[in-house]
Amino acid sequence: MQSAAEVHKQSIVIDGLIIANWGRELFEDMRRGGLTAANCTVSVWEGFQATVNNIAEFNRHFQEHGDLIRPVRTTADILKAKEEGRTGIILGFQNAHAFEDQLGYVEIFKQLGVGIVQMAYNTQNLVGTGCYERDGGLSGFGREVVAEMNRVGIMCDLSHVGAKTSEEVILASKKPVCYSHCLPAGLKDHPRNKSDEELRFIAEHGGFVGVTMFAPFLKNGINSTIDDYVEAIGYVLDLVGEDAIGIGTDFTQGHDQNFFEWLTHDKGYARRLTRFGEIINPEGIRTIGDFPNLTEALLRHGYSPRLAEKIMGGNWVRVLKDVWGE
Repeated sequence: MQSAAEVHKQSIVIDGLIIANWGRELFEDMRRGGLTAANCTVSVWEGFQATVNNIAEFNRHFQEHGDLIRPVRTTADILKAKEEGRTGIILGFQNAHAFEDQLGYVEIFKQLGVGIVQMAYNTQNLVGTGCYERDGGLSGFGREVVAEMNRVGIMCDLSHVGAKTSEEVILASKKPVCYSHCLPAGLKDHPRNKSDEELRFIAEHGGFVGVTMFAPFLKNGINSTIDDYVEAIGYVLDLVGEDAIGIGTDFTQGHDQNFFEWLTHDKGYARRLTRFGEIINPEGIRTIGDFPNLTEALLRHGYSPRLAEKIMGGNWVRVLKDVWGE
């Protein structure tokens, strides 16, 4: 019988969403956690120019911390990261705002290494609507953006997107789309959590669900443990099946209160959209370095090593390969 440590070591471990405070300390924790790759947010409220600046900053990280991290543009890069003992960085957006009103910017960002883009972050943009206001659905321009993202190979993410816009993206996209980081409303009713119907619908249309452990959205809030997280994974698994599920922690490691104020106001400065309250990651997986505990918890809850490997990252590789057109 394989130990949890052995299963974790041989697994491709992928986090579908991290929005941490990037730097050496964080990248070292990624290595401690045995993280093979992660979707790392480089744009939320920023427009085109500020997002390019964020990517330029990440390029400096690749130079200065190349012993720990490497860029990911293909799934072959993810496998190389595993071989090299580095963490592969997929650049991702949590808002299509950086595309502004220029369809041509979609391909430009793809060429800069962006692999996953969320269509809207909490509120309305030119593409569609977020989950914190009345949902007008996917705009005409939004349909063009989805088609262009399909063409160039960028995954559509619907984690913070309104239900109607999400449904219309799922139906419009010719490639699999995802909720990179979400939790089931069946365990806690919250505007950011997805109903059983929404979770089934995305899976039935070839989509993918990354389960988050963001404490405010978990059943027991800041008193949650890694076992509560595994319960949420199990709940989603029952709805979407073992091929359409993975991890998307939403780690915000290293950020201060000002960062959360920026996140929770429309455009970063306008009306308040929500209050998270205190944010403490579940006991047992407080930091990215605790990732091996998740593999151990899955096995402890009766998951087979094969299924644990699929959930920890194997499924992400398969779906990204499809979306990226490899």
